[in-house]
Amino acid sequence: MTELDLIIDLHKQGHRQGPGGDDETRLAITLSGLQDKSGLTIADIGCGTGASTLVLAEALDAQVIAVDFLPDFLERLDEGAAAAGLSDRITTQAVSMDALTFDPGSLDAIWSEGAIYNIGFEKGVRAWRDFLKPDGILAVSELTWLTDARPTELEDHWTREYPEVATGSAKMAILERAGYAPLGYFPLPRHCWLDNYYRPMQARFPEFLERHGQSEAAQAILRAEQKEIDLYERHADFFGYGYYVARRTAD
Repeated sequence: MTELDLIIDLHKQGHRQGPGGDDETRLAITLSGLQDKSGLTIADIGCGTGASTLVLAEALDAQVIAVDFLPDFLERLDEGAAAAGLSDRITTQAVSMDALTFDPGSLDAIWSEGAIYNIGFEKGVRAWRDFLKPDGILAVSELTWLTDARPTELEDHWTREYPEVATGSAKMAILERAGYAPLGYFPLPRHCWLDNYYRPMQARFPEFLERHGQSEAAQAILRAEQKEIDLYERHADFFGYGYYVARRTAD
């Protein structure tokens, strides 16, 4: 199996493929002002197995288009939607987030929890803006510095892995320059990382190794995941995911 195959296998059984929480998605919905609107069309980009998709479909009068480039994740989402009785509100598209096919001005909202880093925050918010209707909503969670100063170990790691990591104020400024009016921001609490993402993933480690015969490739995947977990546990005061909610402004 390739490295990507192994990563998919580790994560496809998870409810989440990154930090987040149902209550936090609902808070973003509240900040967006969408809860009192009807007949919405929403794209959930980089949806994974659909944790946020299911909340959006349950909480809003909306058709939710769930987009991910991994069909394995979308299959799990389809199963979850059927189990929740939400299949009539959710459709899936297996496509890369940098090759979206939505018509210009066709979406009331774009959601992307913990996924926009795949193409970069600034590139993503600029490219996706055209898909939004006037006053359409953008809601994304993104790796964010929580303080102005950080330990050297932490800064070196994340500036190497994701050079666009920045403070919340810097991300807000990017949104404003890209044609959005920020409506709200909050950092994800620690339970979104530990209880909702890291601990469930760690619980899957033994079966993952067993499935792959304790191979060195599988062990390397887990070492990398554990390194990230250890980094978060040591330095959670300094970084996390910021959740940004903004409205498309007039051209």
